[in-house]
Amino acid sequence: MTMVKGEWLGEFEQVVLLAVARLGESGYGLTIRREIEARTGRRVSAGAVYATLVRLEEKGYVGSYSGESTARRGGRAKRHYRLKSAGARALETTRRMLDRMWEGAEPLGRARRV
Repeated sequence: MTMVKGEWLGEFEQVVLLAVARLGESGYGLTIRREIEARTGRRVSAGAVYATLVRLEEKGYVGSYSGESTARRGGRAKRHYRLKSAGARALETTRRMLDRMWEGAEPLGRARRV
């Protein structure tokens, strides 16, 4: 099976897509960021999350829509994100590739040094 360059997701793209998938319709920048931090134990910047969401939307992996504007947000609306079928396929393709790479790999503690 030959893969096209760029068909696999990078680590942070996977993490962001998985957070979007987990949150469903309630996923927007802040909740996505919190989901990532809670599940990975890693602090991430809002800028990194938003830049990745823009890139994933350009690739057709997520869709977005504006929610209701609120006075609490100064009249601004939240931008909600949802996983698209192409994003789900990209996650599965990347997972299968990683599974193939792990098949037969020696346990890390016994890895040979080159």
